Amino acid sequence: MIEYVSLYILFFTAFTAVNKDNGKLKRVLRLVNSTTSHDDVAKGAYKQSLKALLPYGMLATKKWLAEQGLSAHAIDNAVKTETLLLLATGVYSQYSRSLSWEGVVASMQRMGVNSLDDLPSVIVGGLSALSLSGLSQYLSLGSTPHIHLYAQGKLPSWLGRLSLPVECEGHSTNTLWPEWLLQDKTFIRQHEWEAALPPVYFSCPEKALLELLVDLPDAVSFEHADELMQGLVNLSPRKLDALLKACKSVKVKRLFFWLAKRQAYPWFNKLNVDDYDLGSGKRVVAKGGKLDTDYLITVPSHMAKESES
Repeated sequence: MIEYVSLYILFFTAFTAVNKDNGKLKRVLRLVNSTTSHDDVAKGAYKQSLKALLPYGMLATKKWLAEQGLSAHAIDNAVKTETLLLLATGVYSQYSRSLSWEGVVASMQRMGVNSLDDLPSVIVGGLSALSLSGLSQYLSLGSTPHIHLYAQGKLPSWLGRLSLPVECEGHSTNTLWPEWLLQDKTFIRQHEWEAALPPVYFSCPEKALLELLVDLPDAVSFEHADELMQGLVNLSPRKLDALLKACKSVKVKRLFFWLAKRQAYPWFNKLNVDDYDLGSGKRVVAKGGKLDTDYLITVPSHMAKESES
């Protein structure tokens, strides 16, 4: 009995400090994993540690749980007792198999960082980020909403094995942003979707706008981008200046200036086009369109006439 109480006090002391020091949780988990399956204290301890690692609304992969210190034996036991629920091969949650897109993305972002100071490698961006900022009037076409995720590499393979109410669409940032910018918190916001749970990280409006222009005109129409620009009255010229100087895509920069000039907001007048590398030569963006002589891109003929009038 005394041994039971001692183990319980040891676990409780470390567990209450888990949010301040993740190392303490790992030490508790090592204690749990080294205890025999016949020890009731160990069973209670790993259940408590799972609650800390996997709160309601979050998921985790088997690989990540192992990295936090849970042994394969402890994970298997948790599945057998339905303490862990299997969402797909190697992916688990607690309490419910039905998760929101915010829970899935927040979980993916949490598992993708090595320290609390790092930004996740996958960020909600483009049209989805504008929507989170309350600046997008548009819903995704079709019956399944799309969440646009931006990353240097591919999205994790386990994401495709989940049954979700949304479709997570991956976009590469390799032709758009240098690597250093992806770790600059100046251009990132946090969506607090559930109290006491990790936030969803997403691009600020200035960054999100440039991200969605990559997909113009194949996935985003000129008309759609133009109407979105009409609502972007209060963009930060300081952030736009830094992003445009860092942006690697000549097409995106030319499209931005052409769309921004049509609205002529005060922030546009604070940007000097000569400060940015817009490349050289003509670029065909709208097939069969009319050449804009200011930015040397082809745009839809009817929109070119609107700009002239």
